[in-house]
Amino acid sequence: MLLKPDQRAKLDSSSDTLFYDYPRFVTHVDEGFIAQLTDLYRERLRPNSHILDMMSSWVSHLPEEMAFEHVEGHGLNAEELAKNSQLNHYFVQNLNEDQVLPLKDQSFDAVLNTVSVQYLQYPEAVFAEIYRVLKPGGMVIVSFSNRMFYQKAIAAWRDGSESDRVALVKRYFESVPGFSTPEIIQRQSDIPAIFQMLGLGGGDPFYAVIAERLTIEAKS
Repeated sequence: MLLKPDQRAKLDSSSDTLFYDYPRFVTHVDEGFIAQLTDLYRERLRPNSHILDMMSSWVSHLPEEMAFEHVEGHGLNAEELAKNSQLNHYFVQNLNEDQVLPLKDQSFDAVLNTVSVQYLQYPEAVFAEIYRVLKPGGMVIVSFSNRMFYQKAIAAWRDGSESDRVALVKRYFESVPGFSTPEIIQRQSDIPAIFQMLGLGGGDPFYAVIAERLTIEAKS
């Protein structure tokens, strides 16, 4: 088992559906983080591809100059998703209650998860679904900082250091056979974490864990 029951626990154990019942048209990370994320997408994503923006909101941070064939959005608040101009279509689903995505096998070139992985209570099941909907050679980019809705983050995330959280996301990928060895991008700040979480000085630290669905050649 990847996580013990107590590691999946949240301080606020009520349904996430209730927590996200009303829209939050706010930015959850600073401009420096967003610029780094958009640059990463610019470098790694391919034009005219199919993208799944998982656990999205009213913005996706995709490069505006890049044209994609289709961007599918997922989240917990329909009003936020409707506001996201980079989405071609979206659906609402609570992944802590239902991990099975209503999407076809091998239908996406990339899956993105931005500053939301800390809320997943059953990450091994969700990452298995990510693998299922990815095309062979498809990429996953999971990005995060040190900000969170503290009462809704799982204990394994809340209780760990920033390096622990990077290692945790690596384990999420490693729990699913068929992903490549995760690549880590990290740009830390020298400002104490408590001040960053309060928005007092310094830039948000930037972390991204990237992996691909391996292409397995058929045996002759």
